[in-house]
Amino acid sequence: MGVFLLLRWPPLILGAAAHLLLLLLDCAGSTSHSLRYFYTAVSEPGQGLPQFIAVGYVDDQQIDQYDSDTKEALPRVPWMRKVEKEDPQYWNTNTQISQGTELVFRENLEIARNRYNQSGGIHIIQNMYGCELRSDGRKGGYYQDSYDGRDFIAFDKETLTWTAADTGAQVTKRKWDAELARNQYWKAYLEEECIAWLQRYLDYGKETLLRTEAPVVKVTRKADYDGLETLVCQVHGFYPKEIEANWVKDGKVWQEGTLRGLVAPNSDGTYYLLLSVQIDPEERERFRCRVEHDSLEKPLDVAWEKEPVNLGLIVGAILGVMAAILLVSGIIFFIRRKQSEKLVYKAASTSDQGSDSSARVSYQPSV
Repeated sequence: MGVFLLLRWPPLILGAAAHLLLLLLDCAGSTSHSLRYFYTAVSEPGQGLPQFIAVGYVDDQQIDQYDSDTKEALPRVPWMRKVEKEDPQYWNTNTQISQGTELVFRENLEIARNRYNQSGGIHIIQNMYGCELRSDGRKGGYYQDSYDGRDFIAFDKETLTWTAADTGAQVTKRKWDAELARNQYWKAYLEEECIAWLQRYLDYGKETLLRTEAPVVKVTRKADYDGLETLVCQVHGFYPKEIEANWVKDGKVWQEGTLRGLVAPNSDGTYYLLLSVQIDPEERERFRCRVEHDSLEKPLDVAWEKEPVNLGLIVGAILGVMAAILLVSGIIFFIRRKQSEKLVYKAASTSDQGSDSSARVSYQPSV
Protein backbone atom coordinates (compact mmCIF):
# COMPACT_ATOMS: atom_id res chain seq x y z
CA MET A 1 0.00 0.00 0.00
CA GLY A 2 1.00 3.61 -0.28
CA VAL A 3 0.70 6.87 -2.18
CA PHE A 4 2.67 7.60 -5.34
CA LEU A 5 4.33 10.98 -5.14
CA LEU A 6 5.96 13.15 -7.78
CA LEU A 7 8.26 14.62 -5.18
CA ARG A 8 8.67 13.32 -1.65
CA TRP A 9 11.41 13.72 0.94
CA PRO A 10 11.62 11.90 4.30
CA PRO A 11 9.97 13.95 7.02
CA LEU A 12 12.76 13.63 9.58
CA ILE A 13 16.39 14.69 9.26
CA LEU A 14 19.20 14.10 11.76
CA GLY A 15 22.41 16.05 12.15
CA ALA A 16 25.51 14.16 11.01
CA ALA A 17 26.99 13.87 14.50
CA ALA A 18 23.77 12.60 16.10
CA HIS A 19 23.25 10.32 13.14
CA LEU A 20 26.63 8.66 13.58
CA LEU A 21 26.20 8.37 17.34
CA LEU A 22 22.84 6.67 17.08
CA LEU A 23 24.08 4.23 14.48
CA LEU A 24 26.57 2.97 17.05
CA LEU A 25 23.83 2.18 19.55
CA ASP A 26 22.32 -1.28 19.76
CA CYS A 27 18.73 -2.04 20.68
CA ALA A 28 18.23 -3.94 23.91
CA GLY A 29 17.20 -7.57 23.77
CA SER A 30 16.83 -9.85 20.78
CA THR A 31 13.49 -8.50 19.57
CA SER A 32 13.01 -6.85 16.19
CA HIS A 33 11.83 -3.22 16.12
CA SER A 34 10.36 -1.08 13.36
CA LEU A 35 9.61 2.53 12.47
CA ARG A 36 6.75 2.94 9.97
CA TYR A 37 4.86 5.85 8.42
CA PHE A 38 1.43 5.70 6.78
CA TYR A 39 -0.06 8.46 4.61
CA THR A 40 -3.62 8.49 3.26
CA ALA A 41 -5.50 10.99 1.12
CA VAL A 42 -9.12 10.72 -0.10
CA SER A 43 -10.88 12.67 -2.81
CA GLU A 44 -14.07 13.12 -0.79
CA PRO A 45 -13.55 13.40 2.98
CA GLY A 46 -16.39 12.53 5.33
CA GLN A 47 -17.31 12.86 8.98
CA GLY A 48 -14.40 11.54 11.02
CA LEU A 49 -12.36 11.00 7.85
CA PRO A 50 -10.02 13.90 7.05
CA GLN A 51 -8.91 14.49 3.46
CA PHE A 52 -5.32 13.76 4.46
CA ILE A 53 -3.81 11.97 7.44
CA ALA A 54 -0.25 10.91 8.32
CA VAL A 55 0.66 8.68 11.27
CA GLY A 56 3.90 7.24 12.58
CA TYR A 57 4.44 4.00 14.48
CA VAL A 58 7.29 2.52 16.48
CA ASP A 59 6.56 -1.19 16.63
CA ASP A 60 2.78 -1.26 17.23
CA GLN A 61 2.59 2.02 19.13
CA GLN A 62 1.44 5.18 17.38
CA ILE A 63 3.89 7.98 18.11
CA ASP A 64 2.53 10.98 16.18
CA GLN A 65 -0.17 12.22 13.83
CA TYR A 66 -0.94 14.99 11.37
CA ASP A 67 -4.22 15.49 9.53
CA SER A 68 -5.89 18.08 7.34
CA ASP A 69 -8.35 19.00 10.11
CA THR A 70 -5.83 19.95 12.81
CA LYS A 71 -3.10 21.12 10.38
CA GLU A 72 -0.58 20.27 13.08
CA ALA A 73 1.86 17.45 13.81
CA LEU A 74 1.21 16.21 17.35
CA PRO A 75 2.64 13.50 19.63
CA ARG A 76 0.47 10.49 20.46
CA VAL A 77 2.49 9.13 23.41
CA PRO A 78 3.91 11.15 26.35
CA TRP A 79 7.49 10.01 25.81
CA MET A 80 7.59 11.62 22.35
CA ARG A 81 7.77 14.98 24.13
CA LYS A 82 11.38 14.14 24.99
CA VAL A 83 12.39 15.03 21.44
CA GLU A 84 11.67 18.69 22.21
CA LYS A 85 14.59 18.84 24.66
CA GLU A 86 17.06 18.10 21.86
CA ASP A 87 15.13 19.93 19.13
CA PRO A 88 12.63 22.60 20.30
CA GLN A 89 11.49 23.11 16.69
CA TYR A 90 10.82 19.42 16.07
CA TRP A 91 7.01 19.61 15.98
CA ASN A 92 6.94 22.91 14.10
CA THR A 93 9.30 21.52 11.48
CA ASN A 94 7.28 18.33 11.04
CA THR A 95 4.07 20.38 10.82
CA GLN A 96 5.49 22.38 7.91
CA ILE A 97 6.74 19.26 6.14
CA SER A 98 3.38 17.52 6.59
CA GLN A 99 1.48 20.51 5.28
CA GLY A 100 3.62 20.45 2.15
CA THR A 101 3.10 16.70 1.78
CA GLU A 102 -0.65 17.18 2.04
CA LEU A 103 -0.58 19.51 -0.99
CA VAL A 104 1.42 16.93 -2.96
CA PHE A 105 -1.09 14.21 -2.13
CA ARG A 106 -4.00 16.34 -3.27
CA GLU A 107 -2.22 16.97 -6.54
CA ASN A 108 -1.51 13.29 -6.96
CA LEU A 109 -5.20 12.48 -6.56
CA GLU A 110 -5.96 14.61 -9.62
CA ILE A 111 -3.06 13.10 -11.56
CA ALA A 112 -4.25 9.56 -10.79
CA ARG A 113 -7.86 10.27 -11.76
CA ASN A 114 -6.75 11.70 -15.09
CA ARG A 115 -4.33 8.86 -15.74
CA TYR A 116 -7.02 6.24 -15.16
CA ASN A 117 -9.71 8.31 -16.98
CA GLN A 118 -11.88 8.68 -13.88
CA SER A 119 -14.31 11.59 -13.88
CA GLY A 120 -15.60 11.31 -10.31
CA GLY A 121 -16.27 9.08 -7.33
CA ILE A 122 -14.33 8.45 -4.16
CA HIS A 123 -10.65 7.65 -4.68
CA ILE A 124 -7.80 7.06 -2.27
CA ILE A 125 -4.02 7.16 -2.46
CA GLN A 126 -1.78 5.71 0.23
CA ASN A 127 1.90 5.53 1.04
CA MET A 128 3.72 3.28 3.46
CA TYR A 129 7.45 3.39 4.16
CA GLY A 130 9.76 2.55 7.02
CA CYS A 131 12.61 0.49 8.36
CA GLU A 132 13.21 -2.46 10.64
CA LEU A 133 16.08 -3.46 12.91
CA ARG A 134 15.84 -7.22 13.15
CA SER A 135 16.79 -9.35 16.12
CA ASP A 136 19.84 -10.73 14.29
CA GLY A 137 21.15 -7.23 13.57
CA ARG A 138 20.07 -7.08 9.93
CA LYS A 139 18.33 -3.95 8.66
CA GLY A 140 15.34 -3.73 6.36
CA GLY A 141 13.59 -0.88 4.59
CA TYR A 142 10.71 -0.40 2.16
CA TYR A 143 8.66 2.23 0.30
CA GLN A 144 5.33 1.34 -1.33
CA ASP A 145 2.46 3.23 -2.93
CA SER A 146 -1.10 2.26 -3.81
CA TYR A 147 -4.13 3.75 -5.53
CA ASP A 148 -7.71 2.75 -4.71
CA GLY A 149 -6.46 -0.16 -2.60
CA ARG A 150 -4.30 -1.67 -5.35
CA ASP A 151 -0.52 -1.76 -5.54
CA PHE A 152 0.87 1.06 -7.66
CA ILE A 153 4.63 1.28 -7.33
CA ALA A 154 7.39 0.10 -4.95
CA PHE A 155 11.04 1.03 -4.42
CA ASP A 156 13.81 -1.54 -4.84
CA LYS A 157 16.63 -0.05 -2.80
CA GLU A 158 19.12 -2.68 -3.95
CA THR A 159 18.84 -1.72 -7.62
CA LEU A 160 17.74 1.90 -7.02
CA THR A 161 14.77 1.34 -9.34
CA TRP A 162 10.98 1.33 -9.06
CA THR A 163 8.63 -1.57 -9.77
CA ALA A 164 5.34 -0.60 -11.44
CA ALA A 165 2.28 -2.72 -10.63
CA ASP A 166 0.27 -1.78 -13.74
CA THR A 167 0.46 0.25 -16.94
CA GLY A 168 -0.79 3.35 -15.14
CA ALA A 169 2.31 3.28 -12.93
CA GLN A 170 4.73 2.93 -15.85
CA VAL A 171 4.77 6.71 -16.36
CA THR A 172 5.79 7.23 -12.72
CA LYS A 173 8.40 4.48 -12.94
CA ARG A 174 10.13 6.05 -15.93
CA LYS A 175 10.17 9.44 -14.23
CA TRP A 176 11.47 8.17 -10.88
CA ASP A 177 14.04 5.75 -12.31
CA ALA A 178 15.70 8.74 -13.99
CA GLU A 179 16.07 10.60 -10.66
CA LEU A 180 19.23 8.83 -9.51
CA ALA A 181 20.12 11.31 -6.74
CA ARG A 182 16.64 11.01 -5.26
CA ASN A 183 16.81 7.22 -5.31
CA GLN A 184 20.23 7.22 -3.65
CA TYR A 185 18.86 9.48 -0.95
CA TRP A 186 15.93 7.14 -0.31
CA LYS A 187 18.28 4.17 -0.01
CA ALA A 188 20.44 6.05 2.52
CA TYR A 189 17.38 7.15 4.45
CA LEU A 190 15.85 3.67 4.70
CA GLU A 191 19.11 1.92 5.60
CA GLU A 192 20.70 4.51 7.87
CA GLU A 193 18.75 7.59 8.87
CA CYS A 194 15.48 5.77 9.50
CA ILE A 195 17.34 3.22 11.65
CA ALA A 196 18.96 6.05 13.60
CA TRP A 197 15.59 7.62 14.33
CA LEU A 198 14.20 4.24 15.33
CA GLN A 199 17.00 3.83 17.86
CA ARG A 200 16.40 7.32 19.20
CA TYR A 201 12.68 6.66 19.65
CA LEU A 202 13.40 3.34 21.34
CA ASP A 203 15.57 5.22 23.82
CA TYR A 204 12.83 7.79 24.46
CA GLY A 205 10.20 5.11 25.06
CA LYS A 206 12.39 2.36 26.51
CA GLU A 207 10.23 1.97 29.63
CA THR A 208 7.39 0.89 27.36
CA LEU A 209 9.00 -0.36 24.15
CA LEU A 210 11.92 -2.31 25.63
CA ARG A 211 10.10 -3.88 28.58
CA THR A 212 9.43 -7.60 28.82
CA GLU A 213 6.38 -9.29 30.31
CA ALA A 214 6.32 -13.05 30.62
CA PRO A 215 3.47 -15.02 29.04
CA VAL A 216 0.90 -16.87 31.11
CA VAL A 217 0.29 -20.28 29.51
CA LYS A 218 -2.63 -22.63 30.10
CA VAL A 219 -3.73 -25.76 28.23
CA THR A 220 -7.40 -26.71 28.12
CA ARG A 221 -9.18 -29.60 26.41
CA LYS A 222 -12.54 -30.38 24.84
CA ALA A 223 -13.96 -33.64 23.49
CA ASP A 224 -14.71 -33.91 19.77
CA TYR A 225 -17.63 -35.81 18.26
CA ASP A 226 -15.41 -38.36 16.48
CA GLY A 227 -13.73 -39.77 19.57
CA LEU A 228 -10.78 -37.38 19.32
CA GLU A 229 -10.18 -34.33 21.46
CA THR A 230 -8.71 -30.87 20.98
CA LEU A 231 -6.07 -29.33 23.20
CA VAL A 232 -6.01 -25.52 23.22
CA CYS A 233 -2.93 -23.60 24.34
CA GLN A 234 -3.76 -20.12 25.65
CA VAL A 235 -0.73 -17.81 25.72
CA HIS A 236 -1.51 -14.33 27.01
CA GLY A 237 -0.15 -11.24 28.74
CA PHE A 238 3.26 -11.19 27.01
CA TYR A 239 5.39 -8.34 25.63
CA PRO A 240 7.12 -7.80 23.24
CA LYS A 241 5.02 -9.21 20.42
CA GLU A 242 7.54 -11.70 19.04
CA ILE A 243 6.97 -15.17 20.44
CA GLU A 244 7.55 -18.75 19.41
CA ALA A 245 4.86 -21.25 20.40
CA ASN A 246 4.44 -24.81 19.14
CA TRP A 247 2.91 -28.13 20.05
CA VAL A 248 5.49 -30.79 20.81
CA LYS A 249 4.93 -34.52 21.02
CA ASP A 250 7.54 -36.51 22.90
CA GLY A 251 9.74 -33.42 22.83
CA LYS A 252 9.56 -32.87 19.05
CA VAL A 253 7.61 -30.15 17.25
CA TRP A 254 4.27 -31.53 16.02
CA GLN A 255 2.40 -29.95 13.08
CA GLU A 256 -0.30 -32.50 12.20
CA GLY A 257 -3.80 -31.37 13.16
CA THR A 258 -2.63 -28.03 14.53
CA LEU A 259 -4.23 -24.61 14.13
CA ARG A 260 -2.56 -21.31 15.00
CA GLY A 261 -4.18 -17.93 15.50
CA LEU A 262 -2.55 -14.57 14.97
CA VAL A 263 -0.74 -12.73 17.74
CA ALA A 264 -3.33 -10.15 18.81
CA PRO A 265 -3.15 -7.15 21.16
CA ASN A 266 -4.78 -6.86 24.57
CA SER A 267 -6.21 -3.58 25.86
CA ASP A 268 -3.27 -3.20 28.29
CA GLY A 269 -0.65 -3.24 25.50
CA THR A 270 0.34 -6.88 25.91
CA TYR A 271 -0.46 -9.68 23.44
CA TYR A 272 -2.15 -13.06 23.32
CA LEU A 273 -2.02 -16.13 21.09
CA LEU A 274 -4.11 -19.29 20.77
CA LEU A 275 -3.02 -22.55 19.16
CA SER A 276 -4.73 -25.92 19.13
CA VAL A 277 -4.06 -29.52 18.18
CA GLN A 278 -6.45 -32.42 17.61
CA ILE A 279 -5.23 -35.65 19.21
CA ASP A 280 -6.15 -39.14 20.31
CA PRO A 281 -7.11 -38.85 24.02
CA GLU A 282 -4.90 -41.84 24.80
CA GLU A 283 -1.85 -39.81 23.66
CA ARG A 284 -2.71 -36.73 25.69
CA GLU A 285 0.19 -37.15 28.11
CA ARG A 286 2.67 -37.04 25.22
CA PHE A 287 1.77 -33.46 24.18
CA ARG A 288 3.11 -30.19 25.49
CA CYS A 289 2.68 -26.55 24.49
CA ARG A 290 6.20 -25.13 24.14
CA VAL A 291 6.63 -21.35 24.43
CA GLU A 292 9.80 -19.32 23.85
CA HIS A 293 9.93 -15.59 24.60
CA ASP A 294 12.47 -12.89 25.48
CA SER A 295 11.10 -12.79 29.03
CA LEU A 296 11.84 -16.48 29.62
CA GLU A 297 15.27 -17.83 30.52
CA LYS A 298 14.38 -21.17 28.93
CA PRO A 299 11.49 -22.59 26.89
CA LEU A 300 8.31 -23.23 28.83
CA ASP A 301 6.62 -26.62 28.30
CA VAL A 302 3.02 -26.80 29.57
CA ALA A 303 0.80 -29.91 29.57
CA TRP A 304 -2.90 -30.26 30.18
CA GLU A 305 -3.61 -30.79 33.86
CA LYS A 306 -6.83 -31.96 35.43
CA GLU A 307 -8.35 -29.31 37.64
CA PRO A 308 -7.33 -30.19 41.23
CA VAL A 309 -10.07 -31.08 43.69
CA ASN A 310 -10.16 -28.50 46.48
CA LEU A 311 -11.03 -30.59 49.57
CA GLY A 312 -11.05 -27.56 51.80
CA LEU A 313 -13.60 -25.84 49.60
CA ILE A 314 -15.76 -28.97 49.44
CA VAL A 315 -15.65 -29.48 53.25
CA GLY A 316 -16.43 -25.81 53.76
CA ALA A 317 -19.41 -26.06 51.41
CA ILE A 318 -20.73 -29.15 53.20
CA LEU A 319 -20.37 -27.49 56.60
CA GLY A 320 -22.11 -24.43 55.23
CA VAL A 321 -25.03 -26.53 54.00
CA MET A 322 -25.25 -28.36 57.34
CA ALA A 323 -25.23 -25.07 59.22
CA ALA A 324 -28.02 -23.78 57.02
CA ILE A 325 -30.06 -26.95 57.63
CA LEU A 326 -29.56 -26.67 61.39
CA LEU A 327 -30.51 -23.02 61.30
CA VAL A 328 -33.71 -23.73 59.38
CA SER A 329 -34.53 -26.66 61.69
CA GLY A 330 -34.02 -24.46 64.71
CA ILE A 331 -36.31 -21.79 63.32
CA ILE A 332 -39.02 -24.35 62.58
CA PHE A 333 -38.69 -25.85 66.10
CA PHE A 334 -38.91 -22.39 67.65
CA ILE A 335 -42.02 -21.51 65.64
CA ARG A 336 -43.75 -24.80 66.52
CA ARG A 337 -42.89 -24.38 70.20
CA LYS A 338 -44.35 -20.91 70.24
CA GLN A 339 -47.49 -22.17 68.55
CA SER A 340 -47.82 -24.96 71.19
CA GLU A 341 -47.39 -22.52 74.06
CA LYS A 342 -50.03 -20.27 72.55
CA LEU A 343 -52.54 -23.16 72.38
CA VAL A 344 -51.85 -24.22 76.00
CA TYR A 345 -52.19 -20.65 77.23
CA LYS A 346 -55.46 -20.23 75.35
CA ALA A 347 -56.92 -23.46 76.79
CA ALA A 348 -55.85 -22.52 80.32
CA SER A 349 -57.42 -19.10 80.02
CA THR A 350 -60.75 -20.60 78.92
CA SER A 351 -60.77 -23.02 81.93
CA ASP A 352 -60.02 -20.29 84.46
CA GLN A 353 -62.97 -18.25 83.29
CA GLY A 354 -65.39 -21.06 84.39
CA SER A 355 -63.89 -21.70 87.92
CA ASP A 356 -64.37 -18.50 89.84
CA SER A 357 -65.42 -20.44 93.09
CA SER A 358 -62.32 -22.56 93.54
CA ALA A 359 -58.62 -22.01 93.20
CA ARG A 360 -57.92 -25.70 93.19
CA VAL A 361 -56.91 -27.25 89.92
CA SER A 362 -58.48 -30.52 88.99
CA TYR A 363 -55.89 -33.25 89.38
CA GLN A 364 -56.04 -36.54 87.54
CA PRO A 365 -53.99 -39.21 89.35
CA SER A 366 -52.07 -41.76 87.32
CA VAL A 367 -53.55 -45.22 87.13
